Amino acid sequence: MITAGLKGIVGGEIKGYNEMMIEARKLAMHRMVQEAEEKGANAIIGMRMQTSTVMSTAAEIITYGTAVVITKK
Repeated sequence: MITAGLKGIVGGEIKGYNEMMIEARKLAMHRMVQEAEEKGANAIIGMRMQTSTVMSTAAEIITYGTAVVITKK
């Protein structure tokens, strides 16, 4: 937290935070795909990803889209 605070003042990349956010995005995507598959879908359209601050020291990532079944004709 101290390092992140200093980076916020001086500027620069907070590598640990970036890595954590990358993993959080991957997890959110995985959960969305898993839920779509459980519903019988084989694709997701209109996918969106949103990040919001929950507290001063925490953020959340929300991933959503429409689960669909695509068939060949």
